[in-house]
Amino acid sequence: MTVRVLMVGLGAVGQRHARNLRALLGDELVLSAWRSKTGGARITDQLTVTDGSPDDDCDGGVFSDLSEALACAPHIVVVATPTRLHVPTARAAIDAGADVFIEKPLSDTDDGVDDLLAVAESSGAVVAIGCQMRFSPALRRLRGILAGGELGRLITVQVEQAEHLPSWHPYEDYRTSYAARRELGGGVVLTQIHELDYVRWLFGAPRRLFAVGGRLGELEIDVEDTATILFQHEVDGRPLPVTVHLDYLQRPSRRTCRVVGDRGTVEIDLRTSCLIRRDTTGCVVESDDFAGYSRTQLFRDEMAEFLRCCRERTAPPTGLHDAAATTRIALAVHRSLATSAMQELT
Repeated sequence: MTVRVLMVGLGAVGQRHARNLRALLGDELVLSAWRSKTGGARITDQLTVTDGSPDDDCDGGVFSDLSEALACAPHIVVVATPTRLHVPTARAAIDAGADVFIEKPLSDTDDGVDDLLAVAESSGAVVAIGCQMRFSPALRRLRGILAGGELGRLITVQVEQAEHLPSWHPYEDYRTSYAARRELGGGVVLTQIHELDYVRWLFGAPRRLFAVGGRLGELEIDVEDTATILFQHEVDGRPLPVTVHLDYLQRPSRRTCRVVGDRGTVEIDLRTSCLIRRDTTGCVVESDDFAGYSRTQLFRDEMAEFLRCCRERTAPPTGLHDAAATTRIALAVHRSLATSAMQELT
């Protein structure tokens, strides 16, 4: 069976999704693309430049007009444009009868989100958001530990994601990337929204938050480069403080999660995919090394799950309602940064 997929955007992440779709669908895939400009760098999973153009992989054609591309009736549309364009592009794809995979975050504003939710629900379209950290074997193991109550009463959670923005994509000027530009929906809070998503997945929706940060470094950007957020969650009827730190500045990079309970502690290094659980004496009682599970596999697994949901017409684990809720948390973080005030969440 032929599966027609339209890529809307073929930057680094769009090319990664295209490769994974080819690996998963093989000869069944007919790949086309809408691009604001043709050519450009061909980027590997290791974020290095290789020979050729990303257009070379598009056996279904490359379009400069979105309406013309959608008129070819793709079964699936992958939205990998700058954040500011996600909602209107997804709406056009649903109107054209396609299932949609939207790269994170859903949006940088509430505008059009409720309408998109309603249209997706009424059409029956399968819509997923690219939150691949939910497929991390370390985080999935942590979720199992929490469900089993092995840490006892939870005391605190500390999450950190820090990476030097100019080092992300060495093949481009960081100042021109969507992550660095307000007009495209950039900034560390939205760009690193994975941490907000998986914290909500593990501990439920927060009740309130307070954030400190802004442009604290010397990067040439017009968005926040740092945010430290204190969330108040509730677990088993008790408040749980969760701290999330995000920044574009640190070298070397860090991506960690530490959960403390009155019966033990779990520490995860998400860059090495290593989980260590200790008892209250500090002795290691569990050590899981998922180093063989690569970052590439995270993206491939999320796309495989999306394709399964499309075939079986089931709701994806990272659907629109989840994405809308997490986006509203991110927008509340922005409000707290701007006003220095606590934000109540409903």
